[in-house]
Amino acid sequence: MERESMEFDVLIVGAGPAGLAAACRIRQLSESTGKDISVCVVEKGSEVGAHILSGAVFEPSALNELFPDWKEKGAPLNTPVTGDDIYYMTSAEKAIKVPGFAVPKTMHNEGNYIISLGNLCRWLAEQAEGMGAEIYPGFAASDVLYHEDGSVKGIITGDMGIAEDGSQKDSYMPGMELHAKYTLFAEGCRGHLGKRLMEKFNLNEGRDPQHYGIGIKELWKINPEKHKEGLVQHATGWPLAENGAFGGSFLYHIEDNQVSIGLITDLCYDNPWLSPFEEFQRFKQHPVVKQYLDGGERISYGARAIAKGGLQSLPKMTFPGGLLIGCDAGTLNFAKIKGSHTAMKSGMIAAEVVHKAITEEEKSGVELTEYTAAFESSWLYKELHEQRNFGPAQHKYGNLVGSAYAFIDINIFGGKLPWTMRDDHADHAQMKLASDCKKIEYPKPDNKISFDRLTSVFLSNTNHEEDQPCHLTLKDPELPIRENLPKYAEPAQRYCPAGVYEVVEDDAGEPRFQINGQNCVHCKTCDIKDPAQNIVWVTPEGLGGPNYPNM
Repeated sequence: MERESMEFDVLIVGAGPAGLAAACRIRQLSESTGKDISVCVVEKGSEVGAHILSGAVFEPSALNELFPDWKEKGAPLNTPVTGDDIYYMTSAEKAIKVPGFAVPKTMHNEGNYIISLGNLCRWLAEQAEGMGAEIYPGFAASDVLYHEDGSVKGIITGDMGIAEDGSQKDSYMPGMELHAKYTLFAEGCRGHLGKRLMEKFNLNEGRDPQHYGIGIKELWKINPEKHKEGLVQHATGWPLAENGAFGGSFLYHIEDNQVSIGLITDLCYDNPWLSPFEEFQRFKQHPVVKQYLDGGERISYGARAIAKGGLQSLPKMTFPGGLLIGCDAGTLNFAKIKGSHTAMKSGMIAAEVVHKAITEEEKSGVELTEYTAAFESSWLYKELHEQRNFGPAQHKYGNLVGSAYAFIDINIFGGKLPWTMRDDHADHAQMKLASDCKKIEYPKPDNKISFDRLTSVFLSNTNHEEDQPCHLTLKDPELPIRENLPKYAEPAQRYCPAGVYEVVEDDAGEPRFQINGQNCVHCKTCDIKDPAQNIVWVTPEGLGGPNYPNM
């Protein structure tokens, strides 16, 4: 098929903090050196920020470097952290407040801000466009293009107007080829093209498997008398610990009498009956949390996987013709529960390396191994190295003992203990047989504090063109009923936070695996946690998915 094509110096896939920071830095360098290179950013969401979801407490270190005058420019960092509370929840009714001196220093938030990461990305996009970058929302990168020598040539955007049966509708519009001297992949956690690149170029060789959590978040408007603007609360323990799982929660008091609240469930859990969504509903009923939500109004909902393996799980980030940056590689610092500043810094390092390669060395398509050296000499690498043992310690010893280990490692020894802990068991391989695990009976929602999935998905403003091929593909369509159902009671019904997967009876009374692709919030949990690795997430038509206003 003949496709139209466009040529750029640098192509960036994904308008998140990593991709936009890279675009801004390249254009800054073009202005300061007079050596102009063109930049194009493609984003699958309907607008920049539509698919962005994070807590988020934001550390401004990378932003200070990128835009020292961000306050004057109006960056949406409106709520400085004023208080920092951490709880260990011992039961459904009780919790112990951890004294500040006993908390790993990485979890102190002085000088940080509570923000909407989506709104920060919108602002970064304005800065990038103001400096000459081209940004195209609504265009999903569906596949990678390669030169004959195997180096990355660019990407193809997805075709529009393909019916579910594969035929072309009246609205059919073929995707475009976007070519570049270098392509930066900044899709976020478990990027579907990043996953393919890791396989093609064997980028994970010698690394620990990446580890993940599923973060489920709601935005609430609460009673002004209960609101404490700038207060940050984190907790661990109940409810996840009750079912042998790991993770933690957050409750952030932002501006306008709103709070953002969420639960991160580590996807290494082994009980197939566990439901991260239902655990989140239970969490909100704890008195420490419920006191703020009572009488309030839930105004938004969403979910997104996070990559939390840290330094030991980072893939090789360079390959001929491109780079993996940000959470597409897995640069989040789990010890801080923060990944935006690290993603931005990885994008800025990439921008400097790529700009120099194109303008001074006239390179195109060759592997930029100098990125690795630049990355390893940066504060980003130093930060990840100091805190490299936090995640493995949590999984090995549990949240309580693991946090105690982190206190000793980070607070006392500054991350310089002479060993690196490993966590070489992939999350999807942790599932035990359903028959060997306690079946968990979750309470029905009260529709005041706790809710069901479909009511929640409605608040995410998720929408997909209904008549299109399903973007949740199965390598073996029969496997969910043949293997996952008898072994694991088909856990996709429970790990999906959007009600995408169901086991229903057909006309003959036999079980059938049903995929409600319309509900998908693009969290990527199914692509990660399916024990058979049978579910493969591919991109739907551009514009599809959630439309988060300020998550």
